[in-house]
Amino acid sequence: MQRKIALITGVGRAVGIGTGIARELAADGWDLVLSFWQPSDSREPWGVQRDDVAVLSAELTAAGARVWAVPADLADPDAVDRLFEQIAQESGTLQGMVLSHSESVDSAILDATLASFETHFAVNTRASWQLVAAFARQAGPDGGAIVALTSDHTAFNLPYGASKGALDRIVIAAARELGGAGISANVLNPGPVDTGWMDARTRVELTALQPGGRLGTPADVAPSVAFLLSPGGRWISGQLLKVDGGFSA
Repeated sequence: MQRKIALITGVGRAVGIGTGIARELAADGWDLVLSFWQPSDSREPWGVQRDDVAVLSAELTAAGARVWAVPADLADPDAVDRLFEQIAQESGTLQGMVLSHSESVDSAILDATLASFETHFAVNTRASWQLVAAFARQAGPDGGAIVALTSDHTAFNLPYGASKGALDRIVIAAARELGGAGISANVLNPGPVDTGWMDARTRVELTALQPGGRLGTPADVAPSVAFLLSPGGRWISGQLLKVDGGFSA
């Protein structure tokens, strides 16, 4: 049986949500294209983890998946075209795509810079539209499934929250516009998952708001993404799903 292939963006670190999703999809029998851009991590609290992609690729390969790790600077308007050209040449037609990349640098209405605002929208919004369109153009007769990760952040994280809100609208539009091609599209909000961005105070405050008394992990989020990409999950489309352990309640 020919294995299905999924592209997962934003898989540059061993502890990210994209990494948890990659492990889950590999266990479900998917082959994987992992897109990442490690220089962007230099703007984050955790910094660049140079060996993580190679270590993860080896782990997924040992689990039976074919893996292609492809760097892509999604702030570059031409990056998506180059990424999909490489996918077409090296791995083949995709049946699934998970958008877990993001630009996320905190700033508020009064202190956000124009450069930061434009970078957030370039990476989180414009590149996501390009990825959705590129996925649809290369899809086979059975279509495929798209899942994008979003967030409810707004105040004091304005460029990030605003660009994620625009992403939501793009993906929901894709469910309507691309449904006739057999493509499902959903947005998934995982709630607070500490992948290195929380300080001790934030961790305590958010844990207190979780009904289950603990924060979510990438492994908590990944099975829902895998289901949405599976045949059984494809009838779900055009939804913004909160998979957050009850945080939003």
